[in-house]
Amino acid sequence: MAKTKIIFAGTPELAATILAALLAEASFEIVCVLSQPDMPVGRKQIINPTPVKALALEHGIEVLQPTKISQVADQLRALEPDFLVVAAYAQLIPDDILALPKYEALNVHASLLPRYRGASVIQAPILNGDTETGISIIRMVAKLDAGPIFAQSRLAITDSDNTETLSIKLAELGGQTIVASIKDILAGTAKAQDQDHNEATYVKKLSKSDGLIDWTREATYLDRFIRAMSPWPSAWTWMNGRQLKILAIKEILELDTYKPGKVFVYNSQLAIQTGRGALLISRLQAEGKKAMTSQEFVNGYGEIIGAVLS
Repeated sequence: MAKTKIIFAGTPELAATILAALLAEASFEIVCVLSQPDMPVGRKQIINPTPVKALALEHGIEVLQPTKISQVADQLRALEPDFLVVAAYAQLIPDDILALPKYEALNVHASLLPRYRGASVIQAPILNGDTETGISIIRMVAKLDAGPIFAQSRLAITDSDNTETLSIKLAELGGQTIVASIKDILAGTAKAQDQDHNEATYVKKLSKSDGLIDWTREATYLDRFIRAMSPWPSAWTWMNGRQLKILAIKEILELDTYKPGKVFVYNSQLAIQTGRGALLISRLQAEGKKAMTSQEFVNGYGEIIGAVLS
């Protein structure tokens, strides 16, 4: 029996986990992988393959990295795919390529659509205090994240989840859900349901400046903010003209003693006053330095005690 031919498009670690789930399915054949061009990262600007490219090469799969996917349309057409599967690819795909698959062009979207169309879809539910998120498998259409939904899988958000931990969970769930959805489509049992476009919300791509902490906000919000911004762009503030990252908190304190942003000691631990309540700090990182526990930080930067962060 012929295998189901799939073209996969994705770039980051989340997409690589989804690709791994497709690769593990014996009845599927990944005939080509698309990924964004390799980019220099880190202080040393080292060029590494994208996570999706690295995994594809391990399996001997052809990888294409066009700056615009239209540049490889003829190559993709020649593959005669049954499905196109897209997960965090970060390129808009034109209609002529969406029309290539025999069955469907599917997007693995990491939110419960129509809520959170757009870019920062994993950060948004943490920041907004949602109790759950999930995966949506949708038919790709010209409008952003607006296609009919084939399947959704739900996932609880815990009080300790940050964007990194939630991404890992969603990637695993996404892999399971896309495999099941393709099988259902092939079996003729999947039915796509139109989204309620009146319920749609949109979230933008985050920039470094979005991580700046507003200490006048209440502690419960800032707890979510710090978790949503971890690991990137990270939640950060100014101390003596230099950036200070707040990486994790230990707990929220019901204290309103100081000016918002004031750093103080509470039970021998580092705390920061907010507009309502205070945050007991677990880990932080000075600009250009390694991450430290609050105690390690105080040992090296004692001047933080009494400072007002901004």
